[in-house]
Amino acid sequence: MTADSGVTPPTVRRAFIGLGSNLGDRLAALRQGVAQLEADGDVTAVSPLYETEPVGGPEDQGAFLNVVVELHTTDSPRQLLARCQALEEAAHRVRTVRFGPRTLDADVLLVGDLVVDEPDLVVPHPRLWERRFVLAPLADLAPELVPAHRLIGAGGKVVRTGRL
Repeated sequence: MTADSGVTPPTVRRAFIGLGSNLGDRLAALRQGVAQLEADGDVTAVSPLYETEPVGGPEDQGAFLNVVVELHTTDSPRQLLARCQALEEAAHRVRTVRFGPRTLDADVLLVGDLVVDEPDLVVPHPRLWERRFVLAPLADLAPELVPAHRLIGAGGKVVRTGRL
């Protein structure tokens, strides 16, 4: 609590959201997603852009473009999930096949040191350590969070292609 107001200020946490797209104008979808996140004023960094092979799902889908966005936010994991769902809705994402092609995928990866295990929300993201397409851009922003053995052991080919 503060001495003046008796109100405890909200906790600011370092959080990371993964964005990916492999349908339509992939670059535009990622740029729009980042811009929508930035509108709330808590984005502090965006990783380099990576082109990545799909991991899981149908074999005939195209390559993804991926970035990770860093936020310093007072949002709870549940609020961040709502923001991710709003990004996907704005990109007209349609869910037909699990891990299938998508205009935009937005995932809550980490929210400080919080742990959430609910049917529709797991933080840290349950497949975070298995996927190079998330770990490589995350390591660009927060190398202290991605041990080298985790990055080496993760699946999927990734190629850094520049910036958004």
